[in-house]
Amino acid sequence: MTNSVVIENKISAIKKYLKILSHYKKYSQKEIVSNLDIKGAVERYLYLVCQATIDLAEAMIAHKNFRKPTTMSEAFYILNEEEIISHQLTEKMIKMVGFRNILAHVYEKIDYEIVYEVLQKRLKDIKTFTEKISKGK
Repeated sequence: MTNSVVIENKISAIKKYLKILSHYKKYSQKEIVSNLDIKGAVERYLYLVCQATIDLAEAMIAHKNFRKPTTMSEAFYILNEEEIISHQLTEKMIKMVGFRNILAHVYEKIDYEIVYEVLQKRLKDIKTFTEKISKGK
């Protein structure tokens, strides 16, 4: 599979996850936390959209033959260095990597104020990122 196909597949997956997550925006933070099915779905789809975004960054780096990142966060710094994304968007994506790591590794101590903030207000950053990658390939 070529890198451009991988990029398109990752963008498609991200769009799918964003659409699924949009259905959960109607719930209050309290409703999400108190319903284990909704809570689990929100956590899982937030994790998946974050991971797919990281994978997209890495696919773009491979496609453009940029230097290889040694960490997930570094992938976004490289895209900034190569003028694919802005410094501001880079910082937002770095925070997204940290959020993804919390979902993956510190899942018993998740702060639902942050989860709710990401669900309601930060997913637009991922959408912006995918748009920049689409233009930059």
